[in-house]
Amino acid sequence: MPIRVLLVDDDVRLHDLLASYLEQNGVQVARAYDGASGLAKVDAGAFDAVLLDVMMPGIDGLEVCRRIRQKSRIPIIMLTAKGDETDRVVGLELGADDYVAKPFSPRELLARLRAVLRRSSPEGMAERLTIGDLSIEPGSREVRLGGALVELTGIEFDILLALARRAGRVVPREALLGEAGRGDVAVGERTVDVHISHLRQKLRDDPRSPRLIKTVRGIGYVLAKDGS
Repeated sequence: MPIRVLLVDDDVRLHDLLASYLEQNGVQVARAYDGASGLAKVDAGAFDAVLLDVMMPGIDGLEVCRRIRQKSRIPIIMLTAKGDETDRVVGLELGADDYVAKPFSPRELLARLRAVLRRSSPEGMAERLTIGDLSIEPGSREVRLGGALVELTGIEFDILLALARRAGRVVPREALLGEAGRGDVAVGERTVDVHISHLRQKLRDDPRSPRLIKTVRGIGYVLAKDGS
């Protein structure tokens, strides 16, 4: 069964280039040339992923990402300007699953697309990690604390999942994004600290004396094996 993606970008030449390459590799491409029509097509169609440009007239890609995430967990890959760290960080905070910096090769984009789809594949639906009163379901990308749903961004979820899969073991700070499948996010160690801080807030983990996500000074972080 072919993969169906929606490409939302105002660059007609990029549409032609990507559609030609992706369709030769089993990916059907639907097109939208602005944010408003992209949102309408997401609502009307059944897609496996969205390829979303950041810089567009009218509703920009970051706002489109935010609106999609309000109602859908469909994988989103942001297409950002080369070297624009701010767009990458904001996109990931809004729930994007990955990004590709322009200019990029269609081959690279296809590899990123397949990786994102593997991470969100139905095979993961049966997996559930339970650590104390924390429950993580990779397939549905849901986190519950004491039975209550916890809303996380895409990168926060991936970092928490990476820690949970290595519960009780220290994950070095510089390796954590790679463990989370985000090895391409070269935005500095401070970014990891910020996401950990957000996770602690959302998981009600006191930053002054965390019981769940503990800091190993000078090395990285460890998720307590028993959740306490």
